[in-house]
Amino acid sequence: MEGSVYVLTNPAMPNMVKIGKTTRDVELRLADLYSTGVPPPFECEYAAKVKDVDKTEKAFHTAFEPSRVNPKREFFNINPEQAIAVLSLMAIEDVTPSVQEKAKTIDVEATASAEKFKKKRRPTINYFEMGLKEGDILKFGRNEESCTVLNGRQVSYKGESWFLSNLTNKLLDRTGPMDGSPYWYFNGKNLKDLYNETYSID
Repeated sequence: MEGSVYVLTNPAMPNMVKIGKTTRDVELRLADLYSTGVPPPFECEYAAKVKDVDKTEKAFHTAFEPSRVNPKREFFNINPEQAIAVLSLMAIEDVTPSVQEKAKTIDVEATASAEKFKKKRRPTINYFEMGLKEGDILKFGRNEESCTVLNGRQVSYKGESWFLSNLTNKLLDRTGPMDGSPYWYFNGKNLKDLYNETYSID
C-alpha cells in the first residue's frame, strides 16, 4: 500500500529519532503525536511517499533495531541523517517542505516556544570550540558539495559566507528552521556528533 514514511525529532528528546508510517497526510500524524504527554511538538526532518509503506517501515525498524530505545516504540538513538539517507533512495516523492509548512499551523504558540527552548538549551555552534580551524573542509552528506570553515560561526561556499543552517536549506531546496549539522561531515565524522561531544549535556 502506498503511503508516507517519516523521520521525526523532538527538542525535548535529544539524540532520538522517531521513524513511522502513515497513509494519511503526515501533518495529521504530527498533530496526533502532539498530546498532553509531549512538551513541544514533533518536528519533521524528512517525509517521503513510498510504494509499500508497511514494507519500507519494517525495513527501517529492522536495520536500526540495535539502536531502538524500546522494542514497543518507534524511537531510535541515531542521527536523523542516517535514516534520511536511506529513505531518500526509496522515495517516490519528497513531501518534507509541504509537511514542514503545514506543521507550523498545528500550534503556532507551541512551535515558537519550541524554538526558544532549543536556543536556550544548547549553545550556538562554534567551529573553533569544536576543534576545527579556518579553512577546514566540511563535506555535505547528500552529494559532493563542500564548504570551508570561515570563522567560528560561518562557512564559505562558492566565495560567499553562510551560516550552516541557511546553506543546508539552500542545498536541500527548503526553507524554515534548520539544524544543518547532521548533514555535514568533517574528516568522516558527523558534525552533529562533534557538536554533542563539545557541548555535552551530562
